[in-house]
Amino acid sequence: MAEAATTSLPDPAPNPVPSAPAMGTLGKMSAMLVVLIALQSLCLMLFMVDLVTDLRDLGAQAWTEVHLYTEIAANLTLIVAVFIEARVLRQLLTRQAHAERVLSVATGALHDVIEGYFAQWGLTPSEADVALFTIKGYSIAEIARLRGSAEGTVKTHLNAIYRKSGLAGRSQLVSILIEDLLRPDALAPGVRAGAGVAGPGRSGGIAAEPVRARG
Repeated sequence: MAEAATTSLPDPAPNPVPSAPAMGTLGKMSAMLVVLIALQSLCLMLFMVDLVTDLRDLGAQAWTEVHLYTEIAANLTLIVAVFIEARVLRQLLTRQAHAERVLSVATGALHDVIEGYFAQWGLTPSEADVALFTIKGYSIAEIARLRGSAEGTVKTHLNAIYRKSGLAGRSQLVSILIEDLLRPDALAPGVRAGAGVAGPGRSGGIAAEPVRARG
């Protein structure tokens, strides 16, 4: 009996997480637009006062003056410009608010992923503390100094972390968290951190390496 052909669909793109420079760019653009709108609004008020003054002083004769139509055209142009810039500013503020929400969710999701793996691996509070410092990029000596413990104690904790997790070292510890965070549903509400991933040995059963002190 012939099997039905199946077509594998590509995974959806991961949720984009805005970077700090992107957030700063949005903020700068919004601030520049606010200043520009304020200046143009001030110019519009001055032009309107000048136009009203001309109409009052010249009366019906004002409509025979060429500069009157120039002022009217300038005022209309400023009104349209302020209106368009206000709409652009509103869109920028909306994008900035959305980016801040996504960044906040991503930060919380990363924390959930980390806590989920630590619980899954059965790390003790001390081991979880050392693992968190390791993920942040601290060396063994720096972790020992920050925790007020001996370097040998930190190395013992690291060996226990790698043994329980089935990972080979710091690079795999970091990569497994990033890989899980970049899953398409990682930022979806109600998705448990670490869901759908294997436990220790996920990296292919690579044996943990003994931790050696840095030179």
